[in-house]
Amino acid sequence: MKQNRHQKIAELVSLYDIETQEELAEKLKDAGFPVTQATISRDIRQMKLSKVSTGDGRQKYALLPQENNVHADKYIRVMRDGFVSMDMAQNILVMRTVSGMAMAVAAAVDSMKFPEVVGCIAGDDTIMIAVRSVEETKVLMGKIKDLIK
Repeated sequence: MKQNRHQKIAELVSLYDIETQEELAEKLKDAGFPVTQATISRDIRQMKLSKVSTGDGRQKYALLPQENNVHADKYIRVMRDGFVSMDMAQNILVMRTVSGMAMAVAAAVDSMKFPEVVGCIAGDDTIMIAVRSVEETKVLMGKIKDLIK
């Protein structure tokens, strides 16, 4: 039951801007998972959900990739060093990098195992990231912005 609930939480926080535990509890209840506030609090801790900025002054829960910190720090550093800009075209995220860094940044994106990412194709200074949906492209952009700032 807990594993199914955690999968549903991961899905909900990737699809919706959920700002409070109460909002998360309501979404879970609507999905057939009635829970208490204590359970929500424990799930948030166990899943290591983080609050990230939505860009409009609000915050939302997000499930950031969990790998060992040495590797995660390395991937974030590569993304920060190589990142120039990003834009979306429907469910394709186009990321511009410093010349010659696209392959390294794409490898970092792949290694971070974002649930929204289907795959990456990299050239010299451009990466095309296939994302599952338009909505998830926006979520991914928010996660990347939070990681590189």
